[in-house]
Amino acid sequence: MRRGTSFAVFADAATARTSRTPNSSSSASTCGPPVYLLDWLEGQNLALSICRQSDLERWLTSDDVRHRREAGHFVRWALSQKIARDLSFPAVKWNGPSQPMDDEARWATARRLLHDDTLKPEDRLAGLLLLLYAQWPAAISRLTVDHVEEMAGAVRIRLGAVPVELPAPLAELALQQVAVRRSHAVLGRTDSPWLFPGGQPGRSISVWAMGERLRKLGIRLAETRSTALFQLATELPAAVLARTLGIDITVAVKWQRAAAGDWAAYAADVSQRRCTH
Repeated sequence: MRRGTSFAVFADAATARTSRTPNSSSSASTCGPPVYLLDWLEGQNLALSICRQSDLERWLTSDDVRHRREAGHFVRWALSQKIARDLSFPAVKWNGPSQPMDDEARWATARRLLHDDTLKPEDRLAGLLLLLYAQWPAAISRLTVDHVEEMAGAVRIRLGAVPVELPAPLAELALQQVAVRRSHAVLGRTDSPWLFPGGQPGRSISVWAMGERLRKLGIRLAETRSTALFQLATELPAAVLARTLGIDITVAVKWQRAAAGDWAAYAADVSQRRCTH
């Protein structure tokens, strides 16, 4: 069968990559742009069905990335077909803050979520995890009540290998959400361990639904996460970023290098603008 570029054809490539023969090339010329991602996954001994967000980000920041826009369409299609799960692919490539207002807007939104009691507590918590800790909807949706721990008066959340201590207002939101989820379990209404449960019993909220919640708060997902990572990369070593945020070390290193090159001009621009007010 002649391979085309339709996503229907790629469903076979995504789920059965082991059927190659010397005469059945999987080059981009015969399979189309998404094969670059599929070939990279195969080289990492991965399949699309078990690809994690950290794996996808390694490809996105690697020298092997090709046809990024088309690959994004493919990943979102694979999610809709349940070939892949728990992945977020930015619709637009964005390489960090383009003007000083980006980070200021991020902090303004964070302050609103910290103090606006008219918003749902679970939405405020999810939004702050993206704004302050650069967590994708895919990572937020996988959190369970056991990821939040209270010990010796401190509240920590485990986003990566090393838990992060939460500041007081955010800690209160996290504990409130844990209490709500555990009270539901005690009352027998659900035995779901998820911090953000979905509409189906025993399942977490979908990545799409989590993204929609955040967008309704006025958060632009890709730009907000990039801004958060850009800022965090100026303050923390790459190894600490990787361990605390749950991102791949190669991704953390690339963000730190980008921040080291761009932050001086960015900070000078902010400083100069403040002096004029």
